[in-house]
Amino acid sequence: MTIQTERQVLKRKMSFDPAYIQKFEEKMFIEGPTSARRLTNFFTLLLLATFIATYGLLSSSTATIIGAMIVAPLMGPIMATTAAVVMGHSRRALRSLGLALVGILAVIACSYVLALIVPNFAISFTANPELASRINPGLYALLTALGSGAAGAFITSRDEIADSMGGVAIAISLVPPLCVVGIALQMSNWAAAAGALLLFATNFLAILLAGGLTFLIVGLGRVATTQAQISLRRRGFVLFFIGTLLVAVPLTLTASRALRDVADTNTAAAVIHQWLQGSAYQELSVDVENQLVIASVEGSGDLKPAQTLAERLAAALGHPIIVHLRMVPTESASSP
Repeated sequence: MTIQTERQVLKRKMSFDPAYIQKFEEKMFIEGPTSARRLTNFFTLLLLATFIATYGLLSSSTATIIGAMIVAPLMGPIMATTAAVVMGHSRRALRSLGLALVGILAVIACSYVLALIVPNFAISFTANPELASRINPGLYALLTALGSGAAGAFITSRDEIADSMGGVAIAISLVPPLCVVGIALQMSNWAAAAGALLLFATNFLAILLAGGLTFLIVGLGRVATTQAQISLRRRGFVLFFIGTLLVAVPLTLTASRALRDVADTNTAAAVIHQWLQGSAYQELSVDVENQLVIASVEGSGDLKPAQTLAERLAAALGHPIIVHLRMVPTESASSP
């Protein structure tokens, strides 16, 4: 078999099966005589997933949140939107996008109401890791979402592997970030709400862009035959790309700030370790956030002045800092 023949065989294996197009459209787009029933199923599952995810987040239960991700059907209309754009169907694209937007608002509103019965003092965006992890997205979130969007589109284009969609639903987070938005709005925590909304927007746009490119690569774009359909697809991809670039900017800034804090923490830990030499103290923890250094040390006896430590840290980090030093006394005793 020649190289060219092998490439042709591989291309046929990767290409979208024309015989599958009718079943694909029936699965992707909510239209026809079963629309009312499918919409009822969609919103029922979406609200149940919101209920599960909201209280899973508030109780910091990872397993519960994963269950909500599997139940949530929100990826369906988002994937249908990008598929319709690739196929050049403007009406289907707008209907699917409209359904996704209504679903988004429904999740935020529902989680807002569900959070009302929980006392505000019981909700912490710092102590609860499930909440904290969804309000400060970084560049890794975008890269993960792009891979998940491509995987979701490829699975959708293959009838024989449709059962793998649950794994993609776990990999990309849609409903949990929206629930965090609702919880944060209920507490008037605008910064947390903005962070969670940025995470959702990242996942949303990544599905549109990576999913659309995957559909295009596997050959779904051949359905678009008229110039108007091809123009719609081109405009759609331009919007997807611009939107992804816009969310990439704050994600890159967050990632660079996180890397800088890690480097500063390592530097501060080394300075504190050297500063403690000759004393009976040892460091327990060191954390650096911008100009604040929080350190805990444990030991007994005299300790050097904290002002000396602040000066050393400022020189090592290259900018003024504030030191919060926590000293934990240690007592030793022995029995006869």
